[in-house]
Amino acid sequence: MKAKQVFQDMSPYTPGKQIEEVKKEYGLTKIIKLASNENPFGYSNKVKEEIPKMIDHLEIYPDGYAAALRKSLAHKLNVGEKQLIFGCGSDEVVDIICRTYLEKGTNTIMATPSFPQYKHNALIQGAEIVEIPLVNGYHNLPEMLKAVNEQTKVVWLCSPNNPTGSLINKDTLVSFLEKCPSNVMVVLDEAYYEYIETSNDPNSINLLGKYKNLVILRTFSKAYGLANLRVGYGVASEEIATYLNITRGPFNTTSISQMSALTALKDETFLQNTYQENLVNKKAFMSACDKMNLNYYDSEANFLFVQLPTTGDELFEYLLTKGFIVRSGEALGHPNGVRITIGSKEQMDELQSYMRQFLASHKGE
Repeated sequence: MKAKQVFQDMSPYTPGKQIEEVKKEYGLTKIIKLASNENPFGYSNKVKEEIPKMIDHLEIYPDGYAAALRKSLAHKLNVGEKQLIFGCGSDEVVDIICRTYLEKGTNTIMATPSFPQYKHNALIQGAEIVEIPLVNGYHNLPEMLKAVNEQTKVVWLCSPNNPTGSLINKDTLVSFLEKCPSNVMVVLDEAYYEYIETSNDPNSINLLGKYKNLVILRTFSKAYGLANLRVGYGVASEEIATYLNITRGPFNTTSISQMSALTALKDETFLQNTYQENLVNKKAFMSACDKMNLNYYDSEANFLFVQLPTTGDELFEYLLTKGFIVRSGEALGHPNGVRITIGSKEQMDELQSYMRQFLASHKGE
């Protein structure tokens, strides 16, 4: 049976190489995966302790409203409970926004390169895609504003941006919101919010009261380390959240996922340790890149996009043979570089030694 015409030019999401796949292919016993921006420090021990208690009554549907998690998160963020929408990861909330607001005859604006699911889901809904190239890793907000017209329904801002890690600071964000028409939704994707240096925190949640067209996305997959359990959320005006919850499937997050997220939310110590370790190891890696004469984008996330004198695929393939999985820029629409998740100190030290070996072998090419 033939699908929509748009599917003829699309393909399924291609994830990075998986650990067991690389072990088998290269005959390795140890693999360090620094490709998907997962938390190298795992997740809260409190979640691990509580999970065995969560497996009763699997025959019963979960709470579709996620009431306990909703109440706790609303209190933490100081927003109304009806302002929240939960998804199977924040990428499901992206899909829900596209299904609710986009259709043929509308357009949506985004940076490029950025998180690919904005474009992917918008295309499925038949919307026209308007892509504005980054400038030195940052969103070109003036050009994005110029692109807004009567058909524009949604503008996507990924901050910190994936794959560059660059942050839209508060003053710049507010300026954009002031100039953007109030009938155009602005989606601020803050999947890496918990990694932002405290002094640079845009406090975006506080902007929701004034800018009713603003939607903020966050997730438990990154800093909280619950990527496998798939819990993300959106925060918006009550009106927008109501529409999104109409579109949302009735049981899209499981009881185990909800309870794990609730437990993780309460473990501030784990979250703070993750933040500190990432910051220290990231700055050390930046310093190492400086010594290797490698440029990189200023990152407020748990990864660094490193620019190379070769293709990203070349370093990607070389590191695979050494047991490291990173993400080639070619796969992200940004060639001649790699996106590297910040791992533990030991992992990053070992990675740097292999990068130096690689660069030495390509010197003068």
